[in-house]
Amino acid sequence: MSEKPFALPLEGIVPPLATPLLDDHTLDLVALEKLVGRMLEAGVHGLFVLGTTGECTSLSYELRRQLISAVCSLVGGRVPVLVGITDTAPNESLALTDYAKQAGAAAVVAAPPYYFGLSQPELVTYFERLADQLSLPLFLYNMPSHTKTMISVETVVQVAKHPNVIGFKDSSANAGYLHALIYAFRAQPEFSIFVGPEEMMASSVLMGAHGGVSGGANMFPKLYVDLYHAAKANDRETTLRLQAKVMEVSEKVYSLGTYGSSYLKGLKGAMHLLGLCQNVLAFPHTAFGPADMDRLRANVESIEGV
Repeated sequence: MSEKPFALPLEGIVPPLATPLLDDHTLDLVALEKLVGRMLEAGVHGLFVLGTTGECTSLSYELRRQLISAVCSLVGGRVPVLVGITDTAPNESLALTDYAKQAGAAAVVAAPPYYFGLSQPELVTYFERLADQLSLPLFLYNMPSHTKTMISVETVVQVAKHPNVIGFKDSSANAGYLHALIYAFRAQPEFSIFVGPEEMMASSVLMGAHGGVSGGANMFPKLYVDLYHAAKANDRETTLRLQAKVMEVSEKVYSLGTYGSSYLKGLKGAMHLLGLCQNVLAFPHTAFGPADMDRLRANVESIEGV
């Protein structure tokens, strides 16, 4: 059984790190160093690599390993590094976990295997068997829009009994579900519950969640860190003001076009406009064209106070 390399529960803002690329086969290490340094300076509480925002399913395993090594080296143990290991082949998840442990990662994150949907009993079996063999602690990841499988509250409660399962990230955008989950773990404060959709982060923390895995922190990390602290302190006035700014970022960056990858196109495009990385998405996805980039540029320039 793996040891817990950080205090539980993990709390705060754990950005899902975007993957800076020069092309499909090459990490932009200069941009990565700038991005990680900027987030650490803003006070983030951890980093999550190889999540949805990191384009995990589009990256080769060689690139994934390079990214893990580079981020762990840049972080140098200052905050926990979480690594996404979601895969349709459990052995690949186990191998990537072993690599991540050697590189200095603190925990791993796994969504259900996709392609064929799994029943809830099958999910329990899958996650328990995975947790038995993992060399790092495990966060469960609920992402039904991408995996076709919703992890029920009852399944989370059952799997969380495993000593190697230490937390949960919910990206369902279902507030009722999340509140039911928070209530189910009211007597287990050491089990971390994180929310993905940043529009829900502050309200979820007020309800008892432990923090947010907020993609917008790639652009404006201090905004999300400050919002988390305001919500944690139950500072209503500051929370409402900062949450309104987060809603503005979401509206102006993520909502252009009707692409399945509009979120990624908007995020990477905005990061490029902010001088944080190249506007390169991993194939088969592609960056916004000139017309959308012109609209995005106007939107980003209109965001003030971040």
